[in-house]
Amino acid sequence: MRQVREIVRLHDAGLSTRQIGIRVGVAASTVRLTLRRVAAAGLGSGLPAEQTEAALEAALFSEAGKKIGHRRHAEPDWAAIHQELKRKHVTLTIVWDEYIARCPDGYRYSRFCELYRGWESRLSVTMRQSHRAGERLFVDYAGDTVPVIVDRLTGQTRAAQIFVAVLGASNFLYAEATWTQALPDWIEAHNRALGAIGGVPALLVPDNTRVAVIKACLYDPVVNRTYADMAAHYGTAVLPARPYKPRDKVMASYCTLFGIWRTDGLEAGGTGATAAAAFEDRLTCRHFP
Repeated sequence: MRQVREIVRLHDAGLSTRQIGIRVGVAASTVRLTLRRVAAAGLGSGLPAEQTEAALEAALFSEAGKKIGHRRHAEPDWAAIHQELKRKHVTLTIVWDEYIARCPDGYRYSRFCELYRGWESRLSVTMRQSHRAGERLFVDYAGDTVPVIVDRLTGQTRAAQIFVAVLGASNFLYAEATWTQALPDWIEAHNRALGAIGGVPALLVPDNTRVAVIKACLYDPVVNRTYADMAAHYGTAVLPARPYKPRDKVMASYCTLFGIWRTDGLEAGGTGATAAAAFEDRLTCRHFP
């Protein structure tokens, strides 16, 4: 709060800007700026008595922080776009398509992304996670399922779950489809993932899913006994992500959010239904640079 009314009162009383700043608790430059804005608004000492301090400040400083510059197009609502990108499956490409449909003469995609990244860089920072080779394997199930054709004659389909495992240092991704997220499928998926990687990491980092963690806790989580026994068999340990801290396993979350999977061992493609025979080769390994 800039205390506009108090600054004007002290100025009318004959105090200098430095004295006003000391009494109000702001810099002298802020006092001078406030007085200039009051004079530009033609208010002087006659400030409306019924107008609150917040309303007075909003009227005088409504344009503060808005740099017009020389841009040819109206600025998109970056805050709304930032919130939209938090939704599942929403990317900058989708947001830009909607934007350009509303404003055909708006920014091209590259400039749109550049401006958004510039706006985003001014937000609060997040600590960068550094991973040593072989230290952590992030595991999770994708939120979306893949329809699988189980009867070619009738076209009957069944939903398959997508299990993903990502190495922290190399971003090497293993993914496979299982029928359920039950404990047997969870354990077997880990066995095949470790076999595909050709080694065992020091830590397994799952989400707080019920099949892995019986009781989520920041200090002493209770890990499923079978899952803990599997980790002990391989000589590794289970370190669940902290409750309500998805950034602890952001690499796995990224893959489950944006991955477009196939179950035939080929590169990523469409998400249409696939034949059950394709699960004979249900290993999908990709490396993200």
